[in-house]
Amino acid sequence: MTNKTYSEDDLIQLSALQHFAFCPRQCALIHVEQIWLESGLTAEGRIMHEKVHEQDRESRGNVRIEYGVPLRSLRLGLIGKADVVEFLRLNKETWQPFPVEYKRGKPKLDHCDMIQLCAQAICLEEMLSVSVPSGAIFYGRTRRRFDVSFDDSLRKETEETAKRTHQLITSGKTPPPVYEKRCESCSLIRECLPKAIGKKPSVKRYLSRMIETP
Repeated sequence: MTNKTYSEDDLIQLSALQHFAFCPRQCALIHVEQIWLESGLTAEGRIMHEKVHEQDRESRGNVRIEYGVPLRSLRLGLIGKADVVEFLRLNKETWQPFPVEYKRGKPKLDHCDMIQLCAQAICLEEMLSVSVPSGAIFYGRTRRRFDVSFDDSLRKETEETAKRTHQLITSGKTPPPVYEKRCESCSLIRECLPKAIGKKPSVKRYLSRMIETP
C-alpha cells in the first residue's frame, strides 16, 4: 500500500489503469500522445456507457442505484466515473456501495477490467469512508454480470498498476510495440503498427550485416 498522496493537478484518468493493464503502449498512445481513434467496437462501448450514464437514479426496495458517479482518489491519484453504483441499505444509516462497470465484449483472460473496477472501489472507500468488498462487470456480449471480489491480491495488483501508470504518463515516453494476438482487437493497431515496427531491424543490426557481407 502506498502512502503517497497526489495533488489535484497530478490525477490521471481511472480508465488509464485498464489501458495500462491491457497494454502499456496503448496506454501511452492514448494518455501521453493523445491518440484515440474510434472503431465500430469502441463506438459500441461508448454508446453503452452513454446510455448507462444518462439514466436517472432508481430505488428498488433496500437498493438505491446511482449512474455516472464521479470518483476520485488522492491516494492513488485517480479521477473518473463509475458507470453504476448500487447502494444496499444495511441499516437505517448505513449503505453498502457495489460498483458495476459496463463492458461491450466478454470476460477477458487478464485482469485489466477487474483492475479498473477495483480502482473504482478504492475511490469509493476513500470518498465515503466505507468498505467496498465486491462489485461486478456487466458484459454486453454475454449479457451477464461477472462478480468480482476485491481481495488483497487484486487490491495489491491495482495499486501497483496505478503506480506504474503514473510513472509511464509522467515519463512522457511511449514503449516500443510488441505484437501479440490481442493486438488485432485494438482500435489503435494502425497507429501502433506492432507487426511493422516491432519486427523492423535496428539501424545498428542493419549496418552490422552490411559490414559483414562480403
